Amino acid sequence: MRQLFLLSLFLNLFHFCFAQDAEAKLRALQIELPTIGKPLANYVHVVRSGNLLFLAGKGPSKPDGTYITGKVGKDLTLEQGRDAARLIAIIQLAVLKAELGDLKKVKRIIKVLGMVNCEADFKDHPKVINGFSDLLVEVFGEKGKHARSAVGMCSLPNNMAVEIELIVEIKQ
Repeated sequence: MRQLFLLSLFLNLFHFCFAQDAEAKLRALQIELPTIGKPLANYVHVVRSGNLLFLAGKGPSKPDGTYITGKVGKDLTLEQGRDAARLIAIIQLAVLKAELGDLKKVKRIIKVLGMVNCEADFKDHPKVINGFSDLLVEVFGEKGKHARSAVGMCSLPNNMAVEIELIVEIKQ
């Protein structure tokens, strides 16, 4: 009987650790998702194809509507670039929530493309985009781990510091 109890306890703990609720995790992290407005140009926030969602690139938009701007490594520190990427993760989570209604419908984060506005000699693109990736893994656990590209750009729209797009698999 005791072995059965321990097995049940272990399975519940395993489920809690690996099948976490993304929205509960956001609440625990005290992250409030922003409202997503209309796109600024001739595109949509999300395109659904089968069970895949392709999210348009987003920049680090602050609550007042302004962007974190400048070149990482020149105008912004590496840490400020990381924070900008983390902010984009929150924005992209809001896009997912608006599209799906519930983040429990996310099956897996598939691919991330992170673009860093920087000078030609900047070499820490992956460290900047870790701000995005780390939050997705913190929120979704194992299903937040993804394939990724982190690249440098000589400029980004409106001089944004970072722009990130992603592909997400959803449950049928």
